[in-house]
Amino acid sequence: MLSWIVSLPGCMKTKAATVQIEVVVFATLRKYLPELALGETRKLQVSPGATVAEICEILKLPREEVKVVMRNNRQAEMDTVVEDGDRLALIPAVGGG
Repeated sequence: MLSWIVSLPGCMKTKAATVQIEVVVFATLRKYLPELALGETRKLQVSPGATVAEICEILKLPREEVKVVMRNNRQAEMDTVVEDGDRLALIPAVGGG
């Protein structure tokens, strides 16, 4: 859903110029955003219609290293369009045992 701005008089509706989101990266992806403290989010303003893949490009995160995308605590894909107020969590492959 896109954000709308209502301008008076006449109540003309127009699309918002930007969408504000928050992004948090985990594990080995943190090396691409070293200025962020552990768990800290990066606030971004992007164009309406921006996808997760475009967010990765803006942040200079290699898409092939992002294995799990969570949008508002639900799994999403690289082609998911972000909406105003979204919180993205970008997670690399992790191992353990």
